[in-house]
Amino acid sequence: MKPIRAAVITVSDKGFAGEREDISGPLLADLLQQRIHAEVVEQTMIPDEEDQIAELLVELADTRDLDVIITTGGTGATPRDVTPEATLSVIDREMPGIPELLRMEGYRKTATAVLSRGVAGLRGQTLIVNLPGNPKAVQDGVQTLAPILPHAVQMMRGEHTEHDLEVHHA
Repeated sequence: MKPIRAAVITVSDKGFAGEREDISGPLLADLLQQRIHAEVVEQTMIPDEEDQIAELLVELADTRDLDVIITTGGTGATPRDVTPEATLSVIDREMPGIPELLRMEGYRKTATAVLSRGVAGLRGQTLIVNLPGNPKAVQDGVQTLAPILPHAVQMMRGEHTEHDLEVHHA
């Protein structure tokens, strides 16, 4: 299987304004490279602006030949948390099992993980997944995604669509 091509987007008003160091974005990129052996070809930060998030997701998914885009931040319940809405506005098909699993596994470690409103879905052949902005949530999220992302990418690429493939829990 050729390497998974990924992009990481940090969604943060304070980070974008230079008022807070972005810890989650670089951590996410490192974990994707280490745990999933992904090639992170884009890493960027934008403010919590729904239109800007949506435009960036479209640009990356439609022009960069990416397998996966993972966002970090903007999934909570504050008025400025609009990453899920931006994502829903640009995906073609939802993948509800992914955020359900992320919340379920996150809850095992931190009860407040269920407050994340993150979504996941496909835009063309690119999977978009929202993770919370907390570094611990990013670590837990990548741990949860590691056993399923390679198979999901193979399915999206049309490489292995047979039902006899089984993904085992880590």
